[in-house]
Amino acid sequence: MQSVDADRSDRPGVIAVVPIGSLEGAKSRLGATLDAEERRDLVTRLIRRTIEATTGTPGIDETIVVTPDDEVRGLALELGARPIRQRDQGLNQGLREGRAEVEAAGADALLVLPIDLPLVSGDALASLLAELDDPRRPLAVLVPDRHGRGTNALLLSPPGAIEFCFGGDSRTAHIDCAQSRGVHVVEVDGPLTLDLDTPADLLAFEALAPEVVVGETADAH
Repeated sequence: MQSVDADRSDRPGVIAVVPIGSLEGAKSRLGATLDAEERRDLVTRLIRRTIEATTGTPGIDETIVVTPDDEVRGLALELGARPIRQRDQGLNQGLREGRAEVEAAGADALLVLPIDLPLVSGDALASLLAELDDPRRPLAVLVPDRHGRGTNALLLSPPGAIEFCFGGDSRTAHIDCAQSRGVHVVEVDGPLTLDLDTPADLLAFEALAPEVVVGETADAH
């Protein structure tokens, strides 16, 4: 008979959930700066960068990609992630579907990571995961966007610590939900506060991560 500790060691510690919508029409708010093909190329590079970061970070045991897009699921498989088809519409609903998979695996923590963070890296994720050393549970670790309104990453232990409140002023919504449930909240600054959402973001981040914003096509001009 297996000991409890032996059985426990087979369970994953942290699973990343990466929500990705359809490639068609992605990042439409960048339409004034990039045409449809350029936006699609940008999103594809961001997907690769994000999944490579999660699958290459030792503290992350598995990456689940939740998406309705067949092409994205194929790319996720190629990069070593586990894709699941999103059944219902909406970011928060997709994340709930991902969380069901995380909880079924018995993971201790869930990391929600959008794909529009151009400075995402293994080091940045390792720094975020270090917050799990805090013994207080339940725990919600939140990375706000640079405007202090949105949520660029969310680390929950246990995975069901709070509800997903992405959209609008999600930073405040997540903190309010955590406080109402007695969940300890930690906010983390750093490179993950930078996201690509508007033309101004593109200009701000092109110098920081040109290979993401401009891509290989820049070499052809």
